[in-house]
Amino acid sequence: MSYKKIYLNPKKEESIKRFHPWIFSGAIHHADGTPEEGEIVEVYDSQKRFLALGHCQIGSIAVRILTFRNEPVNKEFWRKRFEVAYQLRQSLHLIHPLNNAYRLIHGEGDNMPGLIVDIYGNTAVVQAHSAGMHIMRKELAQALKEVMGDAIEHIYYKSENTLPFKAELEPENTYLLGGTNVSGLILENGLNFRVDWVKGQKTGFFVDQRDNRSLLEKYAQGRNVLNLFGYTGGFSCYALRGGARLVHSVDSSLKAVLLADENVALNFPDDKRHQSFAEDAFKYLEKAGGQYDLLVVDPPAFAKHRNVLKNALQGYRKLNVAAFEKIQSGGILFTFSCSQAVSKDDFRLAVFSAAARSGRKVKILHQLAQPADHPINIYHPEGEYLKGLVLAVE
Repeated sequence: MSYKKIYLNPKKEESIKRFHPWIFSGAIHHADGTPEEGEIVEVYDSQKRFLALGHCQIGSIAVRILTFRNEPVNKEFWRKRFEVAYQLRQSLHLIHPLNNAYRLIHGEGDNMPGLIVDIYGNTAVVQAHSAGMHIMRKELAQALKEVMGDAIEHIYYKSENTLPFKAELEPENTYLLGGTNVSGLILENGLNFRVDWVKGQKTGFFVDQRDNRSLLEKYAQGRNVLNLFGYTGGFSCYALRGGARLVHSVDSSLKAVLLADENVALNFPDDKRHQSFAEDAFKYLEKAGGQYDLLVVDPPAFAKHRNVLKNALQGYRKLNVAAFEKIQSGGILFTFSCSQAVSKDDFRLAVFSAAARSGRKVKILHQLAQPADHPINIYHPEGEYLKGLVLAVE
């Protein structure tokens, strides 16, 4: 199949030769014709040598590369990509009687830039972050079903908040397969959670914190736990199972708090150790006493773009200063950043500055990251978005 061609400026092909999956608009010299947003294009260097195939889009990232080979991009192409990703998750032993929630496709990390697929039991929730993946959603769903077979009965497509619709494309939330359910129960490491993939944040649940929740469980015995930005209570349930003395969940969203209460009740019915608060996390922390000796600080992304990085780092410093000031001596702080624009070094410096400002003695116990089902393409370091530190505070 023949595609429209894009030619790069001289010496702008070096990053592609290093297999970076993005081509920025400033690298492009010209195109034959006018590719539409989401269209597959062939990419050539200034000497008209073939480099890659990718989805064209409007914006600073002008092409998301799908393959560095000159090959057909069809259902068989997608089926092979899904198959490789599924086999990897099976090899990670993520699919077993005590766990049926995981990320199947993590964009560039699985060589499918612009696509996210999370598995919740027998439901796959698909998000497109590029017009190209949006256009191909039905073909992708067919390939996904072929690979996973009876393991998947429903495919829900959710794109209202993820697509940069600069072309006249309408976002669409719909079932591409099945469709009788709007939420479901999952098992994560033996704990039950209700996931609302229709109205919940992202795809409905933050599977990227699975390993970090397990680590927190090991520290929870006998502690008073505060889970800030608690969303649907993931860390809270693990803390309760770990033997926490009390657990308080705080989130500004009443709907999230109610779902957190439901998740706690699913696992620990009538357990009086847990209490939730629909309140701004900053304000709650400011007025909190010194009763907590295990804090979880897991805010939403403070910086989605580099141009707001300075304000984001100030936000992380302010939040962690308050955490250091409130936590008991001998306490443990789990603190995170999920902002892709914030590097590990940036985040660590922000937390270091907060510790220095508080005057507390602090030790790093663990340096945390996203789990293996959120792989990072070694040629695309931007995919390393989740950073965390576990700190002992004297």
